[in-house]
Amino acid sequence: MPFNLPIALTWLRVAAIPLLVVVFYLPNSWFTPFEKNIIAAVIFISAAITDWLDGFLARRLKQESAFGQFLDPVADKLIVAAALLVLLNMDRVQVWVALVIIGREITISALREWMALLGAGKSVAVHMVGKLKTTAQLVAIPFLLINDTLFGWLDCAKLGTWLIWVAAFLTLWSMFYYLKKALPQLVGKID
Repeated sequence: MPFNLPIALTWLRVAAIPLLVVVFYLPNSWFTPFEKNIIAAVIFISAAITDWLDGFLARRLKQESAFGQFLDPVADKLIVAAALLVLLNMDRVQVWVALVIIGREITISALREWMALLGAGKSVAVHMVGKLKTTAQLVAIPFLLINDTLFGWLDCAKLGTWLIWVAAFLTLWSMFYYLKKALPQLVGKID
């Protein structure tokens, strides 16, 4: 297993997951609910920044590796799933949204693994619609974590809800896109 700066940043993203969850279980004598929301949002935003930064550095420093290519999307999916479960527990996101997003991640991960076994992994390589889906999720979730009014006018809960619905729509769109791309390779390969 190689270890370099991009992989270290990815591991930091994985390490942020328990911090994101634990912050909501800290005693209210330590932090107010609003402060907990802000801390969780900052943790999530920092993790989202490392998602971009680790890929940028891996390419820039020529430190791309098979392990990094495996770990990066796993870390992304884990922190998004953890945030969605926290939000679901706090009644800030609907069950159907969490099911669509987490279900799509499991489905497409399995599809990519299967397509790789068939030697057709490139047919389900990351596409722009998948990147849009990820961006929508990474923008929506911090607003839902904050769940308050900022600057006296920005209703984070309402904006986050609308954005997570957009993310859910893009999630379904990207899932059907990848399934459609894989279908020609899958026809005749199913036992």
